Amino acid sequence: MLRILLLALVASSPAFLPTEAPPGSRAVRYRVDVAAPIESVWAAWTEPAHVREWLARDAVIELEPLGRFEILFAPERPSGTRGAENNRVLAVQAPEMFAFTWDAPPHLPEARRQRTSVVVRLEPLGAGGTRVWLEQTGWGRGGQWDQAYDYFTDAWKKVLALLHRRFESGPLDWSAPPAAEALATHAAAVSAW
Repeated sequence: MLRILLLALVASSPAFLPTEAPPGSRAVRYRVDVAAPIESVWAAWTEPAHVREWLARDAVIELEPLGRFEILFAPERPSGTRGAENNRVLAVQAPEMFAFTWDAPPHLPEARRQRTSVVVRLEPLGAGGTRVWLEQTGWGRGGQWDQAYDYFTDAWKKVLALLHRRFESGPLDWSAPPAAEALATHAAAVSAW
């Protein structure tokens, strides 16, 4: 009985009630609806052959906790400058959610030595569509952290625009990537949440 009373007291204490986000915390959050079934969108994010159809020229993905999750935008470059390297899968719940670490771009070496975390959630919609929710958290403050946060505020919107484009227009032809004007149309489908 005492245990139940203590649990009730703790649960009703203002110190244990949900509050707003802690001071200084921030997150990059976007969502987009794509015209494809959840299984296809899952494959687009988690299978290297499908990642190459819309996001990067190469990828190394070991879809298990602590498996590799590397998205290589410039695989021909030296290690450390090829893209999102040395990242790890954190969690997998196919085909609805997976989480991974993410590094800053090579031009921000101070922030690149650190990692943030990204969670991608997929929600089936009517008529065979899928809503994609993306959230990146774990940001520091000051130094290159602020630059990295600003970079990804723009970059993830572009990434989701490319995903939207993939299911509207087909796989990307890497010899002639889409013009900025074409991506602007798809970026309009991406919204913050």
